Formats: sequence, structure tokens, C-alpha cells
Amino acid sequence: MPLALLALTLSAFAIGTTEFVIVGLIPTIATDLGIRLPSAGLLVSLYALSVAVGAPVLTALTARVPRKTLLAGLMVLFTLGNLLAWLAPGYGVLVAARVLTGLAHGVFFSIGSVIATTLVPRERAARAIATMFSGMTVAFVAGIPLGTFIGQHFGWRATFLVVAGFGVVALLGSLLFVPGNIAQAAPAPLRQQLEVLARPRLLLVYAMTATGYGGSLIAFTFLAPILQELAGFTPGQVSLMLVAYGVSVALGNVWGGRLADRLGPVPALQRIFLLLAVVLLVLGVTAHYRWAAALTVLAWGAVAFGNVPGLQLYVVRQARAVAPQAADVAAGFNIAAFNLGVAGGAWAGGLIVDHLGLGTTPWLAGLVTLGALALTTLSGRLDRRAGLPVHDGTGEVVATH
Repeated sequence: MPLALLALTLSAFAIGTTEFVIVGLIPTIATDLGIRLPSAGLLVSLYALSVAVGAPVLTALTARVPRKTLLAGLMVLFTLGNLLAWLAPGYGVLVAARVLTGLAHGVFFSIGSVIATTLVPRERAARAIATMFSGMTVAFVAGIPLGTFIGQHFGWRATFLVVAGFGVVALLGSLLFVPGNIAQAAPAPLRQQLEVLARPRLLLVYAMTATGYGGSLIAFTFLAPILQELAGFTPGQVSLMLVAYGVSVALGNVWGGRLADRLGPVPALQRIFLLLAVVLLVLGVTAHYRWAAALTVLAWGAVAFGNVPGLQLYVVRQARAVAPQAADVAAGFNIAAFNLGVAGGAWAGGLIVDHLGLGTTPWLAGLVTLGALALTTLSGRLDRRAGLPVHDGTGEVVATH
């Protein structure tokens, strides 16, 4: 693995930890700050919204900045945001800290995905993206459970101090390993960049991303309350469940990247979205039974984020076909779509908890994921109609007419 790709993975680990460690701390933060569960859930939504805004806008504004300089600056911003969360005296400052950190997140993943694909041969592009995103999965295995444990025993503010330390390590990795001469395309004029949003095929991929990622977040945002209040796990056992979930996510991320390389993005995504929808619907039944819930959560982790490499590879390929000069920005808009899905899923989950109850979140999450499957199937049919090369399900690329 190129050392530059390792540096990207280190940064993804730090960013993944700070994004989702809130999930394990929602009950703790709600109790400490005297707010309701849906209000604590907004810490997920508002972070994601700042990512959604920051990814395309700041990616465009920083198009001329050397990639190594930009990566280092983003990790400095990330670290400062987490230090502000550590010092936050109340809910308002904590929200501001989350927004600041989210701005760094959005730009990192938009440029990181494009850089990753340039570090390896074309046939390993999806695996390179999966490797970078494996930092997120390691965050699920180690960073998020550790942050949850620290928050439960030393207070949630201590968690953000530790995450700031992760940011410092990632900053050093960028400075040491990322070469200073990374090739970058000349930035497209702003008008041409904005034209990305006028490309129907890219908009369809963004809809797939937002729906497929957001559906799962309806339930995932409230995973800790589901495990505690419905399945009957203790807070300490929830930390262990998050470790097990993270291991399952790590395996699923690798599997998803290889599947996208072997079958092509659309067939891979169809399989992953179908499995994810089925698991979420099953969780609607098993959430009330302790060990059945545990097994279902493990199955959920195996498919929950396996769609990420395929979705990001698909948008990069579509962008290179219809807007090659704005590929970075197109990838940035896909990161925005991921996080619009996170924001929408967390917000919708809060409404569902308020009006329909905690136990209904897996059911509706599964139904939304079926919507992502339908959009993916439509996109595949449009590819065939347009005469784009497709995979036949065995790894072979076949011509269309």
C-alpha cells in the first residue's frame, strides 16, 4: 500500500471517529446537558449538514491549493474543532464545534477519493477508495467504542480531547507520507463546476447515495438507545456491541470494494442495498430480543457501509464521462450527498422516535433502503440505454448498444 494512501487512511480514521462517536454518547450527552434524545441526535444532523455544504463549496474554493498543503490544513481545522468541543460549556458551543469539524470532513473526503484513485492502477481504484474508507471502519472497531467508553467513564468532553489527539497523529501522517507533487487537474471555471448539478446522471447517483446511506442512519443514529432500552443491554455492553459492530463493518467495507471491482458498481450496489434492507427489516422484529438483536446488529454491520466504495467509484466514473474537468467537485458533491443522507436520516429518526417510537426506526430505515435499490436499478438501465459498458455479473465488461 502506498504510504500516501496510508496517510489518507489515518486521517479517515480520525474523522470517522469524531463523526460517529456521538452515536454511542447520545444518551450520556442528553442526560448531562438536560436535552431530549432527538435534540442530541441533531448533533449528528448538523455535523452532516456542515459536511454537505463544505464538501462542494470549499473543494471548489481550494482547487488551486497544493494537495499536501490542503490536507495538512484540513487536519489542523479538524483538531481545533475537537478541542472546541472539549471546552464546550453547553449545547450551543458544542453544535458550533461540530459544524467547524464537519467543514474539514467534507473537503477531506472529496479530494481524498480522487487522490486515492491516482495512487494505484485503474483496476484497483475501488479497492484504493475502500482502503482509504477503511480508516472509517477502523474507527468503528476501535475509535468509536473507545470514545464511547471514555465518555461513559470520564465524561463526554474527554472523548473529544482524545479525538483531537487522533487529529494530531493524522496531521503528522499527512506531513510525513503525502508527497508534495501530487498531480491535480487545472480547476474548472466556477460556472463549469456548478454545471455538475445540471447533469441528470450525476444527480441520480447523488440521490442513490443520499437515500442508500441515509436510510441506514434512521436507525443507526439511535443504535445505543435501541440496544439499551429495547434489547436490554447495559451501557458497558453497548460499548462491546459497538466493537463487534465495527469489526463487522470493517469486513463489509473490504467485501464491498472487492465486489464493486469484480462486478461493477451497479450490480454490487444492488446486492448490498437488498441485503441491507432485509437486515434492517429483520432488526424491526429482533430489536426486542437481546441475543437476536445482537446477531442482527452484527449482520447489519457487514452490509451497512459496504456501499461506500461502489457509490464513490460510480460517481467518479460518471463525472469523468460527463464533466471531466470538474471531477473533484463532482466527488465533493457526492460527499455532500452522503452527508445529506446522514443529516436527513438522523433528523427523520428523531421525528420517528418522537411520534412513532424507538422500535419503528429499523422498519422505516429498511423501506428507505429499498428506495435506494430502486434508484440503483434505474441508473443501471440508463447506462445500458446510453450504450455505456457494463459488467455481466461475472467480472467481465461487455459492450452494449
